[in-house]
Formats: sequence, C-alpha cells, structure tokens
Amino acid sequence: MIRPAERARVVVIGAGQAGLSVAWHLQRAGLVAGRDLVLLDRAAGTGGAWQFRWDALRLGIAHRVHDLPGMHEMGLRFDDADRSRPAREVVSEYYRRFEEHHDLRVRRPVGVTAVRHGDDPGPGALVVETCDEHGVVGTIRAEAVVNASGTWGTPFVPWVPGRDAFRGRQLDTTGYRDATEFAGLDVVVVGGGTSAIGFLLELDGIARSTRWFTRRPVVWSDDPALATGAAVAAVADQDRAARAGRTLPSIVSGTGLPVSPKIRRGLARGLLEAEPMFTRLDGDGVLTADGEHVHADAVIWATGFRADLRHLAPLHLRTEAGGVVVEDGRSTAEPRLFLAGYGPQASTIGANRAGRRIARQVLAVLADDVAHTHTHTDTDTAGAAAAADDDAAPDGQTAADA
Repeated sequence: MIRPAERARVVVIGAGQAGLSVAWHLQRAGLVAGRDLVLLDRAAGTGGAWQFRWDALRLGIAHRVHDLPGMHEMGLRFDDADRSRPAREVVSEYYRRFEEHHDLRVRRPVGVTAVRHGDDPGPGALVVETCDEHGVVGTIRAEAVVNASGTWGTPFVPWVPGRDAFRGRQLDTTGYRDATEFAGLDVVVVGGGTSAIGFLLELDGIARSTRWFTRRPVVWSDDPALATGAAVAAVADQDRAARAGRTLPSIVSGTGLPVSPKIRRGLARGLLEAEPMFTRLDGDGVLTADGEHVHADAVIWATGFRADLRHLAPLHLRTEAGGVVVEDGRSTAEPRLFLAGYGPQASTIGANRAGRRIARQVLAVLADDVAHTHTHTDTDTAGAAAAADDDAAPDGQTAADA
C-alpha cells in the first residue's frame, strides 16, 4: 500500500535526545508540528535508544542524561528522577511526557528507507521515503532534513579470526537484557567502555567466571578536572574527524573512564582487570595474546556503535576516508541535510547544545527558500505585466515604443 505523497518544510528523522531538541527549537520558532515539521521515529515507543537498554541499568550508573530544552517548564529534571527504577523506564516516561506536553506529534513506528534528491533543486529538494509497521510506504518532500537517527541500530562488532567457528552464544550490547541469562556460564566481555564495565559488575556472582578483553589499555579517571579537559579534547577530535570526513574516533579512548563508587568497589575486588585483546576464537573459547586458552560459553561484544546513516546512501555522502563531511552539524555535500547528534554532538549535552545551532541553520535555509520564491514570483509577475503591455501595443512596437 502506498501513502499519498506529502510535503513538509522540515523532516526530523529520529525522536531521541538530538531529534527532540532540534524539533523543540524549530517549533518554538513557529513551525507547526504535523504540518510544517514532521518527526519520524522507527521505534514503537518513546525514549530513543534508552528504551532498549538492559533491565539493571540505572541513571546513577550510566552517563548522565541531560534535560531536554523545555523540560524544566514541565517540572521535570533527570537529576530528580527515581534512581531505583530502570533507566529505560524513566527516560521513556519523561520523553513521552515531553512529546505530549509540546504536542510534537511524532509518527511511530515509521522507518526511513531512503533520503534522495528531488527533481526540483528548490524547495522540496529532498525526498524522504518511509515504511511503517504495516508495510505502507510513503514519500515526504522537504526543504530540509535533520537526521537524528543515532547509533543504536548499527552496533559495531570487530572481525576476529575464528569468530564464526565459536559454538557458544555471541551478542552485542543491543542484545543484552539481564545477567541471569548467563547464570553459571563462563563469559568473555569485549570492549573498553561503560557498557562493558556495567556488564562485568552485573555478572559478578551470577556467571561462573568473567574475563575482560580490550583493544587498548583502560585508562581510569579520578580527577574531575582532568576528565573535563580530556572530554573537551575528545570532542575536538570528533569534530576534526567529522570536518575531514573521516571515521569518527572513540570518545571513551580520549576521555578515560570515570571511577564511580561502584566501579571502585569492583576494582578493589579484582573484577575489572582488563587483558589485551585475544588473538582468535575457536569452538569453545578464545586464545589470549600470551597463548592461554580461555573457555567461554558466551562472548559479549560491548565494542561500540557507528552512526546509522544507511538511509542516506542515495545522497552519496561517504568519503574515501569512510566518513561524512559535517561542519557544525551540517553536511557540506548536501547543505539541506543536517546531522544532529553526530560526531562532537553525540553526548546528551552535546545533542542539546547542537539542537539550537542546527535549528537556527535550518531556519536560515527556510528563509532563503522564501526569499528565492518571492524573487521568482516578482520576476514572473513583472514578465507577465510586460508581456501584457506588449500585447496591448500596436504591431511591431513594444509598450515602451508606444
């Protein structure tokens, strides 16, 4: 079934932190949600990627979730949330209330299958192709598109020799739900970020054994001032990579891992001792760099994510270096396309700050379109008037000659 073609001034793809932030600023500037502004989200529920997080994750353990613009007027703050509840429940509830309060009219679940150039280089120059849960396809012509699709849909699992030969269970971060699934098992955790650490702490006392392997040595950060400085440097690295069109570097590798009280207790008990990355897998385990065979019933790949940009492939944005050239949230190859939450904006506070800047740039594109339309309308009107005058003049004379 095909949905009738639509038009909108702006389409926002993704209703997580970045998408909602941009949408709020655009709505505040006068765009009407559901008419001028269309928000699409592939998930069935609210909360962005947080709705899929594992059961035991709490806000006090995870990276801080920064408040959306417009939340305070509702009396909502994540710092005041009930930390005994699963983080996914809290974030999903707060985002739902936010969407309802601001009447953002998010369409879900609607997946975006492609973003293409339209036939007309003017307003409506980008075409967003969609498909909903019932298989109904549609198209929306837009003057500007804000991609805020995040990374949850594209987990990264590195290739390691023997990976396909392993007979146990393999899963990435998106497939982890509860430590009890691994009761009595030997578990290998791979990855040097907060997800890997969270899994190791949860598996303690439930799994029979855990071993932790990382590609780089783990750097712990006790000093808030040093951590802040490292975070600024890591964001700058992300920005340079985005501007150069390179694959984005890891944020964690540049900032170090903060030591919370729970992590400190894990370190004291010897639970968080990272080993160099193993060299290969076999049918029932992994072979370490020093030749030890480690039995494993399961391997958890907590090895990060990549930006989910597959639907943008028809725009041919990828560079030979493997990335997309993005400057201050805007594609240089397609200036009507904005990437919210990409690169230096990936953190929740970065997404919020970028939301305002991207919204301003989007509004500038819309203003240019209005000015362009008026210029053409004035020119066409003047041309029509001249033609009418020419028709009224005697044969062989223009109106000026007459």
